[in-house]
Amino acid sequence: MDTTQTSTVTSTSGSATAWRKSDTMWMLGLYGTAIGAGVLFLPINAGVGGLIPLIIMAIIAFPMTFFAHRGLTRFVLSGKNPGEDITEVVEEHFGVGAGKLITLLYFFAIYPILLVYSVAITNTVDSFITHQLGMTAPPRAILSLILILGLMTIVRLGEQFIVKAMSILVFPFVAVLMLLALYLIPNWNGAIFETAAMTQSMNGSGLWMTLWLVIPVMVFSFNHSPIISAFAVAKREEYGVDAEKKCSKILAFAHIMMVLTVMFFVFSCVLSLSPADLAEAKAQNISILSYLANHFNTPVIAYMAPVIAFIAITKSFLGHYLGAREGFNGMVIKSLRGKGKTIETNKLNKITALFMLLTTWAVATLNPSILGMIETLGGPVIAMILFLMPMYAIHKVPAMRKYSGHISNVFVVVMGLIAISAILYTLFG
Repeated sequence: MDTTQTSTVTSTSGSATAWRKSDTMWMLGLYGTAIGAGVLFLPINAGVGGLIPLIIMAIIAFPMTFFAHRGLTRFVLSGKNPGEDITEVVEEHFGVGAGKLITLLYFFAIYPILLVYSVAITNTVDSFITHQLGMTAPPRAILSLILILGLMTIVRLGEQFIVKAMSILVFPFVAVLMLLALYLIPNWNGAIFETAAMTQSMNGSGLWMTLWLVIPVMVFSFNHSPIISAFAVAKREEYGVDAEKKCSKILAFAHIMMVLTVMFFVFSCVLSLSPADLAEAKAQNISILSYLANHFNTPVIAYMAPVIAFIAITKSFLGHYLGAREGFNGMVIKSLRGKGKTIETNKLNKITALFMLLTTWAVATLNPSILGMIETLGGPVIAMILFLMPMYAIHKVPAMRKYSGHISNVFVVVMGLIAISAILYTLFG
């Protein structure tokens, strides 16, 4: 059983321009990490502001997602030695102290999301057994243990297997999302266009406020930074000096797929409902599928909702696990290095897996209410690492300087600052 931290294809022969099966697998893995259960709430959160913010969101979704994640990928690839993950590259470029701090922040930004997913998957399956199957669900402690043991079994089979499992799960998820979007077309109406006319007549500050607050929604809807480090390391081992070009190509295809499928789903949902419906769905705090099932009296949608959510949560859990493991391993390695000690990677991965299993199980069983707040607090950290850190490195790190002078860098910094300020406003405003 392969338990190494980076178990990847290491073939460097052949043309780097040729598209390989492993490239498709990683493209789908990136999609799988980004597009989780949050997409089921995106039509409500994005559509409630009206048509104009939605159109602007559709226009900037690809450049914002692509340039930011490409920057982070380039940052990981800029390390001197192949096999260095983000925690090692940060220390190499910014020093031991900054390396420890950023590794700590990286872990505590991703780890709570993993805990949230462990709670969400337990709630989803519990609800499905009770409401759709009409059976009595097992005790929460037993149900959560079974589910998390299942996820950890995939994890223990190694990184390649994790990415492969995620790429397989993407197919049914995308298929159902697209079928649902097509199914809603006969229900499209012009209610959202009436809101657009109202938006034009209202003062500019209201529109700008809506746009400002929708940016973080976009950032986290398409965010897959937790898997970027593992992706960059794997592709560097596979392609060597050509890794950056290949990574950029894979990212571009993954992001085109994300934006087209998600935005089509969002627009189809928004066009089939009125702004009042979307506001009602937001007030009820339910997913768009649950609301559509009630609104159109279609039980099959209600039956599909937990299945789609289960697939979405499973693949996102696996992608975020890779990032959380990197962060945890990085903290342990740096702590031991400070004491002049080392630890074997296999042994460390086993310790990390046990820690993740016990903590996710405990949290999924207890379902603490503070978890959502902790996850939200990690938002500015994710935005900082994804948008600002690589751009700072371009100006400070010689290995990154070749990427300077592009207008896309300014765009990424502006988007990052907007996202961070909006998150902080939502938290404390």
